[in-house]
Amino acid sequence: MVIRKNEEKLHEAMYYEPLDNKLVRCTLCPRYCVIPPGRRGFCRCRENIDGKLYAINYGKVCSAAVDPIEKKPLYHFYPGSLTFSIATGGCNFRCKHCQNWEVSQRAPDEIIYTTLYPEDIVKMTLEYRCDGISYTYTEPTVFYELMYDTVNIARRKGLYNVMVTNGYINEEPLRNLKIDGMNIDIKGNERFYREVCSGSLEPVLRTAVLSKKMGIHVEITNLIIPTYNDNIEDILNIIHFVRDYLGRDTPLHFTRFFPRYKLLDIPPTPIEVLERARNLALEEGLKYVYIGNVPGHEGENTYCPKCGTLLIDRSKFTGIIINIDRSSGIPKCPNCGEVVDIVM
Repeated sequence: MVIRKNEEKLHEAMYYEPLDNKLVRCTLCPRYCVIPPGRRGFCRCRENIDGKLYAINYGKVCSAAVDPIEKKPLYHFYPGSLTFSIATGGCNFRCKHCQNWEVSQRAPDEIIYTTLYPEDIVKMTLEYRCDGISYTYTEPTVFYELMYDTVNIARRKGLYNVMVTNGYINEEPLRNLKIDGMNIDIKGNERFYREVCSGSLEPVLRTAVLSKKMGIHVEITNLIIPTYNDNIEDILNIIHFVRDYLGRDTPLHFTRFFPRYKLLDIPPTPIEVLERARNLALEEGLKYVYIGNVPGHEGENTYCPKCGTLLIDRSKFTGIIINIDRSSGIPKCPNCGEVVDIVM
């Protein structure tokens, strides 16, 4: 049990139900943790204090930075814009390959943090002249209350809000969150989720479909890990899900794995595996397919799906070059007039 400073503010969680004997059931994510008094849920962020559930991570920001939106990655959402990125500690997965495990796999009050409340986050976003806020680095679902309050203030200031997420969130909290864009990880098949992430696949797919129906801008990322999820069948399953349930215009990112956390004995993804996955997705009818974590690769660029004209060049270290006709108010290819599915 964590001993808190007297001046620390406690913020009651939004999604839970009381049970007998001061137990509570968290209803934020598909785990539905039943939490005894004095204990926390799987995410390490929500604690039962005398029969009430509190968001222990509220205001405890462990990471804050100004990023290009392309880093999320979001390639079809206000390209070239800057986003103020924040996170708290904790996660509702236990991914063995997590690149941010130092903060995601720790309780929010066991790591170094800065106390920032929603008003502070929005103020800093504006001071750094960013166009929006990204809830990222760890899993934003587990700092839902901080995100929810920040989103509502940010929207009033004309800022966009995006989540970089594992998609492990229940329907009601997702519907009540006024988010503009999401990059959702689809990590592999059901076995991969169970053995590598301590999660499950189906809730993630439901989140992706629901988000698209809600009008949220959605992009999908699949980190390809050698020997774990690099077989053609798994890759095709993700491609077909995106094509058939999210739409051919939904951007799909295949990203390169590098050894991290508990998978240090696995080599980096061969670039030819990423290229094969991208080519396969294009052959299967997706319009926009990208290769990530390979700086300078042509697979980072956006091309017209009709005539092949280079629309956004991301290969330059000095920034991106946008070649899109916006004279009609609708993004189009300057060569053939094809409408480009992009938020600008």
